[in-house]
Amino acid sequence: MKIMITGGAGFIGSNFVHHLSNNEDYDLVVLDKLTYAGDMENLKEIRDKIEFVKGDIADEEAVSSAMKDCDMVVNFAAETHVDRSIEDPGVFVKTDVIGTYNLLECVRKYDVERYLQISTDEVYGSIENGSFTEESNVDPSSPYSASKAGGDLLVSAYWKTYDTPVITTRSSNNFGPRQYPEKLIPLFIMNAMQDKPLPVYGDGKNVRDWIYVMDNCKGIEMALMDGKLGEIYNIGGGNERNNLEITHLILEILGKPESLITFVEDRLGHDRRYSLDSSKIMKLGWKPETTFEESMQITVDWYQNNFSRFK
Repeated sequence: MKIMITGGAGFIGSNFVHHLSNNEDYDLVVLDKLTYAGDMENLKEIRDKIEFVKGDIADEEAVSSAMKDCDMVVNFAAETHVDRSIEDPGVFVKTDVIGTYNLLECVRKYDVERYLQISTDEVYGSIENGSFTEESNVDPSSPYSASKAGGDLLVSAYWKTYDTPVITTRSSNNFGPRQYPEKLIPLFIMNAMQDKPLPVYGDGKNVRDWIYVMDNCKGIEMALMDGKLGEIYNIGGGNERNNLEITHLILEILGKPESLITFVEDRLGHDRRYSLDSSKIMKLGWKPETTFEESMQITVDWYQNNFSRFK
């Protein structure tokens, strides 16, 4: 089976490629633009197991050429950083909306068996109590989450209009090896190792549900292979922590002082809390396998061992 993975040199995508590379039944094609967040170093251990194509999903010709003869497509390619989306939203619309459109058109053109859209809990917006289900309305707060919601809505429309064989997964905040250090956990690990300030937005009480990236990858594979076409599957880690709790844990693991914590002006449109109900994918047989504490230690260890890549 030939599977095309877009954004496969990025954080979640490269971990997914590593995961699938253990199965000899899969022939893997990775399409990646290699932006600042995509790095061939993420694939160096399995370079001989994949076909790599440098290309942009916003480029229709590149997508068409790479997708030919593929049986399935998993779309990780996206601009994902909220702060960057506030500064330059157009880049996010181009990749997350136009890129998704190009992929869907080529899925139709080549009669691909299954297309899986990788999305995020951020499309739902903030929730004070309870958890979002797959039936919850989307209510994005940032240009990033709005662009992802736009791509998701295109996926849903192609299912309803053209019977395009699509599935969508929406995960909570991922963390683990190979993440470019601009998001909270890798940024704070790198800063703490260098005794630099850890900039905490607002009062630090914003809550996220955290999932170890390899647990998410296993859920994505399950949705791809066993999920029902046209459906959305939430994949949450069940690890709700506020940003201050995460910050304190990183400092504790690294043996660094709390004086490194620096409170900064809150982000524009900063959602207060995310929470996912993952019971739907759990009915397929998935559940997180790694405890939060174990996966945080694995993550810190990886950045300590790969410090020179990012300094």
